[in-house]
Formats: sequence, structure tokens, C-alpha cells
Amino acid sequence: MTFDFRSTDFFASPHLRYTGLWLSIGIAMMLIVLFLSLISLPNEVREFVWSDKLMHGVAYAGLMGWFAQLYKNDLARLLLLLGLVAFGVGIELLQGLTPSRHLEVLDMVANASGVLLAWSLSYTFFGNIIERFEALVCSKALRA
Repeated sequence: MTFDFRSTDFFASPHLRYTGLWLSIGIAMMLIVLFLSLISLPNEVREFVWSDKLMHGVAYAGLMGWFAQLYKNDLARLLLLLGLVAFGVGIELLQGLTPSRHLEVLDMVANASGVLLAWSLSYTFFGNIIERFEALVCSKALRA
């Protein structure tokens, strides 16, 4: 597999019809992760939540998986990978500044692992879910 890191239109999404909608959902997902990472969780919620590191990995895999579908250029995906890893590190540093949370290096590792997993899966059929959704559902809705 070869990668194409040419920089022409690397944040273009010609394969999607509703890029603005999908981008807005992705930004909302990032804001939710930021909010949930910085608030103080009640004990009842902490007991309900599965493994903390698994949740970190799933959250960041979800973010990377979402954005990697919007931007298919290899350079864009690499920049997303680096940006989301930096986002995770930044949130952990912010947690170290809050009284109810604390900084954990293993959380950073879990975040980065989720990003890396989704980045690699974006080159499989998982990287086309939104595009297939648009083709199936949105085209039928427009015909109706």
C-alpha cells in the first residue's frame, strides 16, 4: 500500500454530499468528549462505566473513524491522527489542572491507541460507512 501525501485539496470531500452536516456532527462529538473529560462524574456513574482505558480508546477511535471518513487524502488523515492525539494529550493536561480529575499517562496511551486503530481501519471498508449511508439512505429520501 502506498500513501499519497500531496497537499492539493487534502481537506476536500468530493465523495460526500452533506459534508457540512457530517463535519458538524464530528465537531459535536469532539465537544462531548471534551465536556465529559472535564466534568466531575458522580460515583454512581463511575461504577456503571466499563474500563476507563477501554472507554478512552473507543471514544478516540470513534472520533478518528468519523473524521477519516470525511477526509480521504492520506495527508489529511495523517494530520487528523496527529491532531486527535494532541487533542487527547491536551485534555489529559487540562484534567491535571481540575480538582476533580487527574492526569494519567495511560489515558493518553489509550487515546492514541484508539486513534491509531481507527486510522488503520479507515483504509478498509470501515472508511466508507458515511459514503455508503449517503448513497443508500439519502438518495432514497430524495427520491421520495
